[in-house]
Amino acid sequence: MSIVKRNNLVFPALMNEILKPDWFGGLENYKDTFPPVYKDTFPPVNIQENETSFELELSVPGRKKEDFNIEIDEQVLTITSETKKEEEVKDARYTRKEFTYSSFKRSFTLPETVSEEGIKASYENGILRFTLPKKEEALPKPKRLIEIGK
Repeated sequence: MSIVKRNNLVFPALMNEILKPDWFGGLENYKDTFPPVYKDTFPPVNIQENETSFELELSVPGRKKEDFNIEIDEQVLTITSETKKEEEVKDARYTRKEFTYSSFKRSFTLPETVSEEGIKASYENGILRFTLPKKEEALPKPKRLIEIGK
């Protein structure tokens, strides 16, 4: 025996449109635009290792340098950001007020090979970049020739 799902509505698309919880399209139309409404999000991250350092990139468009708080404590790099925006539109017939809140917190445990003193950060075109240099002892050693003694 199989379960069959039935839709007994005469005009399902019309009924869905009428019975939507958000008749004015406020949140329904807004959810796909930046920034998210009342929701914590995690920005996508790229991490790349090269011979002398690690490169960390976070995609966080629409913010300013001042919106970020960056801390290092016991080999843990923590990046937080919080933005609040209030917009009010007044017309003769109505007043509309919209609030936008967006925040995130990302933490990364740094390997022991990273030199904390040399970490640099920059923010440009919506990308927050970190250069995490490796300690001198973690850098690859150049080849050397060993002579055979008598």
